[in-house]
Amino acid sequence: MFMSHTFPIGNVEVGGGKLFLIAGPCVIESEAHALRMADALQRITADLRIPYIFKASYDKANRTSLTSFRGPGLQEGCRILRAVAERTGLPVLTDVHNAADCERVAEAVDVLQIPAFLCRQTDLLVAAAQTGRAVNVKKGQFVAPEDMRHAVNKIRESAPEGKSGPLARVSLTERGASFGYHNLVVDMRSLPIMREFAPVVFDGTHSVQMPSAANGVSGGQPQFIPVLARAAVAAGVDGLFLEVHDDPAHAKSDGANALRLDHLKPLLETLLAIHAAASRNG
Repeated sequence: MFMSHTFPIGNVEVGGGKLFLIAGPCVIESEAHALRMADALQRITADLRIPYIFKASYDKANRTSLTSFRGPGLQEGCRILRAVAERTGLPVLTDVHNAADCERVAEAVDVLQIPAFLCRQTDLLVAAAQTGRAVNVKKGQFVAPEDMRHAVNKIRESAPEGKSGPLARVSLTERGASFGYHNLVVDMRSLPIMREFAPVVFDGTHSVQMPSAANGVSGGQPQFIPVLARAAVAAGVDGLFLEVHDDPAHAKSDGANALRLDHLKPLLETLLAIHAAASRNG
């Protein structure tokens, strides 16, 4: 039997049985682009009545090349993310790479996300938890799904106390496991395994990434995003994570594995139908 560990993020209920979406560009490219993407995504999700959290990173600290675009940085990035939240009313998520950044980032966003490569970094997990914000932890490409329990426990044991116990709000995101070099595979068994101890989100875009596959630049197979997303929703997940861009060919980060904005609505329509069918039979 799965434990839902239901909790709210703004007007989004995580783990409550309704499929929700985390989506946006990989990195903040400009304030105008972030606002344009948030507006477009909000319109789509409002039409489909799917709860939605906007995402974008202020700093991509794990880029392959030293010269790759990383984003506007902490101060400007947090200002832009707060502007998105204030203009749209949406909950907002961003990555954190350093424990020292967590308190400042928590002032601007609703969800602190721990990148996959850092999912075992105790100081980072603890600092994120102590802000009282929701924390989404990407499962490392090198970590067995059952071992993500330890990350969840670190967060739950470090969260501030409320009147009825710790205020921890933690979810896990599956994004594939390393399979040799330059390739990832998704073991759908990981989804029900991790749902035993936290709500689970499926990352349909990083799961089709091909890390550092093309002369030090990550490639991708975005044509398989719908296939994996359909399978994940049928298997039973709480939410979907998708990096979405209006012009992936010119995206400043992860364009090779991003979903085109004009492909999002038909994909979500299919996923909602699968979720409804799976819920009736589940």
